[in-house]
Amino acid sequence: MTMLDIITRTTPAGPVLTLRGTLDYESAPRLREEVRAADLTPGSLLVLDLADLDFCDSSGINTFLTARNTATAAGASIALAAVPPPVARVIGIVGLDQIFAIHPDSDSAADSHLTHS
Repeated sequence: MTMLDIITRTTPAGPVLTLRGTLDYESAPRLREEVRAADLTPGSLLVLDLADLDFCDSSGINTFLTARNTATAAGASIALAAVPPPVARVIGIVGLDQIFAIHPDSDSAADSHLTHS
């Protein structure tokens, strides 16, 4: 397993956190910290770009829910982007595909948000 690297960038829609590596019990707290530190404002969109995520366990899935709660508390929205097939399968099994907007990439997530805002 590899460590988790998180790259943050800002778009007109809001912050994008790109995750690279492994999201598990050991690395999930780091993602929670990054989400709390993100500049979330009412009406903004937090995008979690998962294109380079190698592995995600139940702690990671729980962290996605925590990120959603953090975004909602700030009056922001959240979307998942570029979800790898193994992660998409788990997200579908637990029903998170019903509560998260899922986009093919972070740019389309931001564009969709700006179009519908």
